[in-house]
Amino acid sequence: MPNLARAYNEFTEICFQEGTLSQKEKQLIALGISLHAQDEYCIIYHMKGCLDQGCSEEEILEAIGVTAAFGGGAVMSQAVTLVQQVMDDFNQIKQ
Repeated sequence: MPNLARAYNEFTEICFQEGTLSQKEKQLIALGISLHAQDEYCIIYHMKGCLDQGCSEEEILEAIGVTAAFGGGAVMSQAVTLVQQVMDDFNQIKQ
């Protein structure tokens, strides 16, 4: 099992490397998928990834809007709670 975990980690690292899509774009995609899947751990992880890659609040909110077009109210409820909390926490740390 440790070999499987190591291989999976290597796979995901490669997936998030700069390519035709930027790391920033990949984090926004991953955030949208995480929101649609209602995976709170991944939402927090990819929110941090978005912020670390320099995503603006407007870019994050636009990605959430696209995701909400598919995921509806469940996506929006995560956006106004967990996503907002992560943004607020990040902004406090920056100050």
